[in-house]
Amino acid sequence: MAELKQLPLGDFHRELGAKMVPFAGYEMPVQYALGVKGEHLHTRDSAGLFDVSHMGQAYIEVDGVGTADAHERVAAAIERVVPGEIRKLGKGRIRYTVLLNEGGGILDDLMITRLPSDEDAGRLFVVVNAAVKEQDFAYLREHLGVDAKLRVLHDRALIAIQGPMARAVMTAFIPEADDMPFMSMMDAEFEGLPIMLSRCGYTGEDGYELSVPAEEAEFVARRLVERPVVEPIGLGARDSLRLEAGLCLYGHDMTPAESPVEASLEFAIGKRRREEGDFAGAHRVLKELEDGPTKVRVGIKPLGRAPAREGVEIQSENGDVIGTVTSGGFGPTYDGPIAMGYVTPDHAMPGTKVNLIIRGKAMEAEIVTLPFVEQRYYRAPKKA
Repeated sequence: MAELKQLPLGDFHRELGAKMVPFAGYEMPVQYALGVKGEHLHTRDSAGLFDVSHMGQAYIEVDGVGTADAHERVAAAIERVVPGEIRKLGKGRIRYTVLLNEGGGILDDLMITRLPSDEDAGRLFVVVNAAVKEQDFAYLREHLGVDAKLRVLHDRALIAIQGPMARAVMTAFIPEADDMPFMSMMDAEFEGLPIMLSRCGYTGEDGYELSVPAEEAEFVARRLVERPVVEPIGLGARDSLRLEAGLCLYGHDMTPAESPVEASLEFAIGKRRREEGDFAGAHRVLKELEDGPTKVRVGIKPLGRAPAREGVEIQSENGDVIGTVTSGGFGPTYDGPIAMGYVTPDHAMPGTKVNLIIRGKAMEAEIVTLPFVEQRYYRAPKKA
């Protein structure tokens, strides 16, 4: 068994009493003294600190960074393998999209940021999932070819602050964070330390992500948890938070077998990209947009108290096999069992009754609209 990698904040987590477990090749905190339910509810009510340093961070850049046509060139290179609209991505804005193979299957989901300064024109910042980052980077290098280069940022840590009090916490250190739009990024200083600050996250709450030098990660994390409203949050609550928010977990709710249309991620396919159809896997994706997919991701509400875990078979009321659960558990804010999975389109309508086969018994459930709890991302006030 390969030795587990250590996070820059590993000692910090242990000092705070974290239970450490293997995850994506790293030794990571799964929970602290509050427990998974307590950490989940604290994030929904206040602010949680998440260490997501295991995720992959990289620049994609072209020769002549800072020149007039550099963004057009780097956008053209990355758009070969993602269906998102990157060319018209504004300075300092972030796009959620998916990395596709030639068959239209999802290799990963990722965030792509167009850096805010003119000096960085032609340089994109990307964040990918930890478990597949090496495969992602190899695939990107292959498909970028000679038009752009991938530069992995091995020396960066990534810290997230999520929850309704995240804004107050962050503006205490960086006042300019106050009115940052959702899905935006800025260069900032955290007590004199240059960082990249993004307003985004994967819990359904308002929040921020801080990309910081790895050797400074503990300083930043300590300053953040000194705020009385901030608690460290482990992998357990991170999963229940994203499930309640109806967000996919790569490797579970989407894999190379699923397309973005099947995964109900049509919003990640830009209008111009649909019209031009020049991205990897476009034939399948455009056909499914036109004709409909053969399966679709849905929310599932078990009608009893038993949770439905990944792999549980979904049957129609007539006993026909119609799909599989891909994520499931207990939603502390929802106060009940929740799940996501794929079913045939004729059983995807909210309100459809289905059966979940748990330990050999058919348990009643219902297809419901996602998310399970309201997403509370920051929305800037409309100008008068």
